[in-house]
Amino acid sequence: MSENRRVVVTGIGAVTPVGNNVQDTWESLKAGRNGIGPITLFDTEKFKAKLGAEVKDFDPREYLEVNDVLRTDRYAQFAVAAAQQAVDESGIEGTVEPERFSVWFGTGIGGIRTFETEHTKLMERGPRRVSSLFVPMMIANMAAGMIAIRHDCRGTAMPAVTACASGSNAIGEAMRLIRHGYADAVISGGAEAAISPSAVAGFVNMQALSTSEDPDAASLPFDKRRGGFVIGEGAVAFVLEEYEHAKARGAKIYGEVCGYGSTCDAYHITAPHPEARGGAQAMVEAMAEAGYSEKDRVYINAHGTGTPMNDVLETMAIKRAMGEEAAKKAYVSSTKSMTGHMLGAAGAIEAMACLFALNEGVIPPTINLKEQDEACDLNCVPNTAIKADIDLALSNSLGFGGHNACLAFRRV
Repeated sequence: MSENRRVVVTGIGAVTPVGNNVQDTWESLKAGRNGIGPITLFDTEKFKAKLGAEVKDFDPREYLEVNDVLRTDRYAQFAVAAAQQAVDESGIEGTVEPERFSVWFGTGIGGIRTFETEHTKLMERGPRRVSSLFVPMMIANMAAGMIAIRHDCRGTAMPAVTACASGSNAIGEAMRLIRHGYADAVISGGAEAAISPSAVAGFVNMQALSTSEDPDAASLPFDKRRGGFVIGEGAVAFVLEEYEHAKARGAKIYGEVCGYGSTCDAYHITAPHPEARGGAQAMVEAMAEAGYSEKDRVYINAHGTGTPMNDVLETMAIKRAMGEEAAKKAYVSSTKSMTGHMLGAAGAIEAMACLFALNEGVIPPTINLKEQDEACDLNCVPNTAIKADIDLALSNSLGFGGHNACLAFRRV
């Protein structure tokens, strides 16, 4: 198999807390629009955390037949919708053999809302009332499977399930499928719909969620006031394609996926390594594969969750990977300040932000950054987007279980 095929992005789709398509999502990120508000998907009266970043005004019937909507968890509905947008934009269908067309799609949790609904039926009404579709609606590979069925992708069809790194790992592994000759095109990205009572209760009880009731004082990456992340939901999908194939058919090219690092801290189930070794190594690997040099003007879309530990250790990881001086020169922002933490979809929307930043020369801001922590002493692009021509964009994702992923992008 060839090991030096180039991989480009030729289509993007998005269903997010700040827009139900790519253009609306990007315009919102540039404008610093906050997608966080009171949770409406369930009653939060007894919950300490009352805010979420919900997808708004999404009608799955625009993408699925009514019967299919009833048989599909919300996370998979988001995935199918985003994938359909990406495929439509790319024009890829009919240009690649089905056996050379693959899917690699991430989710951190899968169908947790279905799990809750059916478990409640079991406890209250008995086992005969549990849906016969409970298992296929719940399992974390179903988004990948449904996308493959819809678009006749007969190659690899896999989920990436690496907590908050799932979206980034999916894109990175999809890139490797193409680079090493196992596929010519891959639908990739991430989806999540975990704004549910059990997920929110679990995250609150481990003290991971912000309990602020002010949407502008809740998701606060790099700020001294930060007290946890805000749970988000949605999906972003990409069509990744071998460069010569894309060029030959005259496809629009957003950029090149030119580097990928994937590591594990091998340290703790939730806490990052105290010296940020895994996150730093993932960045080093992605930068090396992307041919990084000190002349490169760099933008880093940080994992930037707004939890006290993550933001300090990610700052440390960036400095370890780049060196102190280069790290201080780089532009760094966390779009989670607007979208909340979309868990398994986070790496996907942040990869999208990197590609648009490269193409438009605009760095999306970290909003509501009013009291920057001295331990997070990078150029965190506070509050307002800035114009800046960049050569290399990096997207960091750091997940429970010690999973770390870094993606690198360049213009073509």
